[in-house]
Amino acid sequence: GEATGPEGTMKETSADDVAVQLVYADKVIFVPGFGLAQAQAQRELADLGDLLKGHGVEVSYAIHPVAGRMPGHMNVLLAEANVPYEELIDLDDINPQFPSANVALVVGANDVTNPAARRPGTPVSGMPILDVDKAQNVVVMKRGRGKGYAGIENELYFEPNTQMLFGDAKAGLQSVIAAVKELIS
Repeated sequence: GEATGPEGTMKETSADDVAVQLVYADKVIFVPGFGLAQAQAQRELADLGDLLKGHGVEVSYAIHPVAGRMPGHMNVLLAEANVPYEELIDLDDINPQFPSANVALVVGANDVTNPAARRPGTPVSGMPILDVDKAQNVVVMKRGRGKGYAGIENELYFEPNTQMLFGDAKAGLQSVIAAVKELIS
């Protein structure tokens, strides 16, 4: 299922393909958002991180100041899932790291990753965003093709280095975890 958008094509992927990218990466940055919190999938994201770290992959979590819709909310959710605090990296410190990441895995975050924020004249102009589009590969886990809270298309979803894995965050992460376990066993 491809869809054309602002400047390109939205490309769909599978849990198996995502697992291959993650297992063969040196560095992965997870980008948790409101959709992760809604699906209560923080434990699954932490489990995926643990699996990858056990396989020698460097894993960190990019935290937007309003991830989960409240400052500090995502830090609390991930800490409750036993993610080590030193892996939770705030926007200003994580943004320079995206170009060295093999994969940025965006789970339920929309407007806070939209490159349109860098241009004047958009509803998100000037909003601080996570620079996920600068990662070598981007995988976005999202329920559907809907727009974010700002009501505009996320230009990230149509970039050539971005793939979409549609579905519930918890079920999607469980599928990726199962595929990763198959690859590393």
